[in-house]
Amino acid sequence: MPADLNDYFNKKRGSGGGDDNGGESKGSKVNFKTPDFKGFGKISAFAYVIIALVAVIALTQPFVTINSGEVGIKSNLGKYDPSPMQPGLHFFIPFLQKVIVVDTRVRLINYTSGEDMGEAAQKYGAQAQAGIIRKNSISVLDARNLPVSIDITVQYRLNPENAPQTIASWGLSWENKIVDPVVRDVVRSIAGKYTAEELPTKRNDLATAIDEGIRKDIDAQPNKPVELLTVQLREIILPEKVKEQIERVQIAKQEAERTKYEVERANQEALKKAALAEGTAKAAIIEAQGRADAAKIEADAQAYANKEVAKSLDQNLLNLKQIETQAKFNEALRENSDAKIFLTPGGAVPNIWVDTKDKAKQSAIEREN
Repeated sequence: MPADLNDYFNKKRGSGGGDDNGGESKGSKVNFKTPDFKGFGKISAFAYVIIALVAVIALTQPFVTINSGEVGIKSNLGKYDPSPMQPGLHFFIPFLQKVIVVDTRVRLINYTSGEDMGEAAQKYGAQAQAGIIRKNSISVLDARNLPVSIDITVQYRLNPENAPQTIASWGLSWENKIVDPVVRDVVRSIAGKYTAEELPTKRNDLATAIDEGIRKDIDAQPNKPVELLTVQLREIILPEKVKEQIERVQIAKQEAERTKYEVERANQEALKKAALAEGTAKAAIIEAQGRADAAKIEADAQAYANKEVAKSLDQNLLNLKQIETQAKFNEALRENSDAKIFLTPGGAVPNIWVDTKDKAKQSAIEREN
């Protein structure tokens, strides 16, 4: 260390010791005298300047780091800069400027009567866990003034482009002034149009109307401060009396459906039996028709055969039959010379009746075909 610097510190030590022993100075008064730089070099003076700057920076911290999913809002003597500060390292002037860091990641308001927040966080992902706000279910009066509770979840985020204007207009509690009132008003207005019994059956229509209503009112805010992501209708909590009534109606509907099923089943069985009977009757008719057709065919064949036989009776055949008949006459007369012979019509060949004297014997000679 240079000799002049040693002399300086020795003088400082001596003056301090005099204060402690002699009591000339009371308390711990420190004498900040500018050191004599005559003996110092330019390098030593520069070192003191650097140390002073580091001390000032350490005490005032005139910089801020903005992470991803955040924006910075710079305030100049209370007036917000309209341009948001993007993620990165930014410097500002202490005491004259201030930087407010706001979160622009997805946030969530969970209106619930009993759902655990851990389940909600798991459902919507780790990204939204830090921005989950739990509120009580929304109480609604239905069309008959019966109390109904609605559980709903709304996902949204601060519009980063207009964040300075939003914070300037609504403050840091902007979501309680923008999102929450709109959600409650829309849910009460739409759900109040239905009766408690209709709400479960109109669930899809109700969810669609609530989503559209909230989205319309949020987008109508000046400077579009919020980006609405999703609206989910989770549960409709009805009064106990209404629940019991709905359960009874559901049971009656189930019984009616079961009865309808049994009737349809009986009708199907009856139709099946009728079809079988009709098939049997048709089969019998077809069988009888077949027999009739067969008989007709047989009769037609017989008639055709007789007709063909009649055609075959020519004069020579008739003469032969006459000779055969005359032979039978002669034979009959040989046996009974006194017999009476009667000729009766019999077609081509007459019938021959022989009447004996004692009337004990009669013979008939039938014609031969």
